[in-house]
Amino acid sequence: MKKIYGNELLISTLCNMVKSGRTAHTVLFYGEKGTGKKLMAKLYTSLLLCKNPINNMACGICSSCRNVENESHPDVTYAVTSGKLGGYSVDTARKICSDAFIKPNNDSGRKIYIFRDCHNMDIRTQNTLLKIIEEPPDYAHFIFTAESKNDFLPTIISRCVCFGVSPCTEEETELSLAESGFRETDIKSAVSCFHGNIGMCTEYIKNEDLRKQVDLTKLLADSIIRKDEYALNTVLFSLGKERNDVKTVLSMLDKLIRDSAVLIHDKEAENIGCFREGAIKLSYMITSRIAEKIHRSIEKAWNTIECNVSIPLALSALCAEITEIII
Repeated sequence: MKKIYGNELLISTLCNMVKSGRTAHTVLFYGEKGTGKKLMAKLYTSLLLCKNPINNMACGICSSCRNVENESHPDVTYAVTSGKLGGYSVDTARKICSDAFIKPNNDSGRKIYIFRDCHNMDIRTQNTLLKIIEEPPDYAHFIFTAESKNDFLPTIISRCVCFGVSPCTEEETELSLAESGFRETDIKSAVSCFHGNIGMCTEYIKNEDLRKQVDLTKLLADSIIRKDEYALNTVLFSLGKERNDVKTVLSMLDKLIRDSAVLIHDKEAENIGCFREGAIKLSYMITSRIAEKIHRSIEKAWNTIECNVSIPLALSALCAEITEIII
């Protein structure tokens, strides 16, 4: 299994849970995209199924560990998404509930069901899973990953052991990327944008579309700095109509606004956005109250797009609101 950087306390907690025999039947790993939630889910699965653990860790070489790493273990089920939003259907949940009562055939006596990226899990699907999560068979384990605990009903959360997955340090991120064979210049560029988020740094290096989205975010910041309504509207329009792409840029812009608000009070503060130079310039132009207003406008646009409203309409409204705030 690939070396995991950061989150040492979380890894230790998972290892100790399995060693003590007090394993949680339902676990949620949550945190921002790219921080390693799926990697933690795979680690916990390996710990549950490993035949020959070494120093409380999965050995990584037994047949169970190899099958988990290759996502081919017969008693590990990855729930299948469906629909335009990539959610989990009620039918999928029902099939898993039925399958959970079929006993496993492995030496560990466990079966694991993994639901990844649960942002779009329907309430009806969650309610369908609730009964099996409340009273699972002794051998059944359920693992969820999501960006926020708020993606789930309180009744589901109350029955989960929830673990937050955090970004690494920038130094750890650079080590991980170097270990993956990336060039130093690419690593520096990626870390300057996504800091301790190894997953997003990796995607930035590999994915030209993400690099373009970062560039568009910087152009949006420049438009706001120059108070140029026409340029702002032009860049927003150029984001296109792909929902997830637009939401990615809005999220990056929101982080940049957050950075500018922090820098108003501390010019040496660490940033989480992709454009520190722009955040610094903006911090000299706006107040904390203005930053909050822009944040709320971005948040409203993001939620509107999430609700399947016309993207051009949502972005036009956002442009108008930001222009009114800064001019």
